[in-house]
Amino acid sequence: MKLLFPNGEHAPVEFEPGRAMLGSGNDCQVVLLAPGIALHHCQLDVKGYTAMLSLANPENPVTVNGKAVEEPVEVKPGDLITFAEVRCRIVAVEKGQSPVPQRDVSVDDDGATKVRMALPKFVLRGVSGETFGRVFPIGQTTIVGRQSECEIHIPSEGISRRHAELRVTADGIMVEDLGSANGTYINDRRVTREMLKSGDELRFDTVRFLLLAPGQERATAQGGAPAPATPAPVAPAAKGGNKGLLWGMVGIAIIAVAAVGAKLAGLF
Repeated sequence: MKLLFPNGEHAPVEFEPGRAMLGSGNDCQVVLLAPGIALHHCQLDVKGYTAMLSLANPENPVTVNGKAVEEPVEVKPGDLITFAEVRCRIVAVEKGQSPVPQRDVSVDDDGATKVRMALPKFVLRGVSGETFGRVFPIGQTTIVGRQSECEIHIPSEGISRRHAELRVTADGIMVEDLGSANGTYINDRRVTREMLKSGDELRFDTVRFLLLAPGQERATAQGGAPAPATPAPVAPAAKGGNKGLLWGMVGIAIIAVAAVGAKLAGLF
């Protein structure tokens, strides 16, 4: 699991299983130098994707999802924790694997098979502001923000240092706002945590993106005359048709000559 601090009070913290102390003391694993943070503020006992949070002193102010912590409580990915005035979000860390190379069917002259990397499942294409025309692949977990270490770096004053998290799921992209000042929007509707589908518009403050699946064409209405119909094929003349017509004319001529001859002979 990982702690993300949207206002930049601390760099992202990734925990290994075990105990970690958070406070202003130098011996703490997570040192927060901010008003209201005690020397030893609280501790996290991490196990897998969850942790047990307990206070070092009952007077130390901590909330989980807006509820004050008075006794040990389990925290999990998606929870919003506030230590005095410092906010952070818990996110899951998936131990991703490197993209699996895919073999191309084309072969070079030397007989070697070409290798290319697998395409990302989704990409964001910028449609306004500083990112217009740029394409950003979406990894399993992607952070968007003004800080340079964010996977999608947007150097705009309207963007929080760590603005939002994008997480790939089977149904699309789960978008989660990380407590940004100017908001995260899907199709011009402000959201805190919601699914983004291919073709939807995603906006951070005034910076807009379009979510696309590589290889999928976006449906657009295009005018234009319909394609001309293919003319029906003309049936070829029956084989020997001209020859039959010629013999018919010859037959008629023979009959006419015979009739004239018979008349001259006085047969009728």
